[in-house]
Amino acid sequence: MDQPSFAPLTPTAFLARAAHVHSERTAVVDGDRRFSYSELWTRARRLAGGLRSLGVQPGDRVAVLSPNSHLLLEAHFGVPLAGAVLVAMNLRLHPQELAEIVTHSGSGLLLYDSSLAECAVEVAKLTGGTLRLVESAASGDSGYESLLGSAPEFAAPVDDERSLLSINYTSGTTGRPKGVMYHHRGAYLQALAMAFHTGLQPGSVFLWTLPMFHCNGWCFPWAVTAAGGTHLCLRTLDAAVVWGHIEHDKVTHFNAAPTVLTMLSDHPAARPAPNRLTIATGGSPPSPTLLGKMAELNARLIHLYGLTETFGPAVICEWQPEWDLLPADEQHKRKARQGVGNVISGGLRVIDAGGYDVPADGVTLGEVAICGNNVMTGYFADPEATAVACPDGWFRTGDLGVLHPGGYLELRDRTKDLIVSGGENVYTIEVEQAIASHPAVSEVAVIGVPDDRWGERPAAYVTLREGASAEPAEIIDHVRQRLAGFKAPARVEFGPLPKTSTGKIQKSVLRQAAWEGRERQIN
Repeated sequence: MDQPSFAPLTPTAFLARAAHVHSERTAVVDGDRRFSYSELWTRARRLAGGLRSLGVQPGDRVAVLSPNSHLLLEAHFGVPLAGAVLVAMNLRLHPQELAEIVTHSGSGLLLYDSSLAECAVEVAKLTGGTLRLVESAASGDSGYESLLGSAPEFAAPVDDERSLLSINYTSGTTGRPKGVMYHHRGAYLQALAMAFHTGLQPGSVFLWTLPMFHCNGWCFPWAVTAAGGTHLCLRTLDAAVVWGHIEHDKVTHFNAAPTVLTMLSDHPAARPAPNRLTIATGGSPPSPTLLGKMAELNARLIHLYGLTETFGPAVICEWQPEWDLLPADEQHKRKARQGVGNVISGGLRVIDAGGYDVPADGVTLGEVAICGNNVMTGYFADPEATAVACPDGWFRTGDLGVLHPGGYLELRDRTKDLIVSGGENVYTIEVEQAIASHPAVSEVAVIGVPDDRWGERPAAYVTLREGASAEPAEIIDHVRQRLAGFKAPARVEFGPLPKTSTGKIQKSVLRQAAWEGRERQIN
């Protein structure tokens, strides 16, 4: 630090502070294992030292494959403390997809949980066998623990707060993975925004229902730590287990898509929480029915909106006290809106094709554009895609919406061939390419169709080659062998595809039929 009025921002600073201010407070609960903030700080620095002893250099990428666990939480601090770049991978992906991420990111080391050992070994084989593997076991007896046990404590200084902190992969619109680059400054500020908007504090107990690999857990690994709260790890999402934690472990906060909340509210174990719950939800607007159910269960829902490219939730449906006087139907309409930029966001616009702002009349449709500290620095090793996404200093989300008077955003449709299913992004071209590789398929179009449980699901419309035959289940299984299960189509329909006079497939015709009778083509 060259001057007393400035220090580079980095989210690892939250753990350094928590280790001092909340030294003996429980930081992590992962099954039978518990670590105080003092212990977590030591483990994170030993992880950093261990990585350096393995040859990891500043700027190197370190991949992690793990459910919500102490391993993945420690990596959010230890990897950047080593000066390296965290690549937290989606454990729901197919090994081939994971191998593509490892290769594209240039990761030379993979930290993995023992429950995913078979997958990790397969990824290593698919990447040529040069990927170094370090296993962490829930029992504590593993190569990972040996690494920490023999390593010196280390913490590399951050000289540039806009340097690369992590890479989060989202499926590319061209079928190739795209790595979204997060910087230290953005993660630090986004974590503070999440702590502020959700009311995290030292007594908070945060249950990890949201995958920690998803947008770095919406920056909550750093947010909960900044507040000095307790991270309660949930390795597998099970409604009965969630309700058990709520009942017995004084849970105060968690994040989840509306599909998960529906599953929880409909479970036989559901009952009013002993502690007031604050739940952040995104992916699709919570329905009036769901809002009512969660209120009965002593839970307050916060509706958020964001993308991988915006460090997770960049927009919040911030409730105005005056709205409490509105009729119930009007309150539900307000709660379903995506909202306004969060407390650290730089700007939120809805623009027309020429890049000009549309009127805030709640009617005129345009594309949502965002700028600010919680926007990516670009796509890793893909300057062309970065230039397309951010042509003029504003990130184009690909989502279409309207601005209401007062500046509140409401989404209506998407410009990208993107499906959001249960909180996971599915790009249709990926699924189309997988289906097209089937020998019986001549042409295919995949769109998102409404689904009561998942919000949206992929549906495939297929034309078979002359003389060929195939069953829907065969096509679905063909996709599952190549892609993650959530990307497989929910249904397959055979027949000729609607086309323009020039032979281009008209997905708009398919979408119009699938979404007929609905106000918006987004769920």
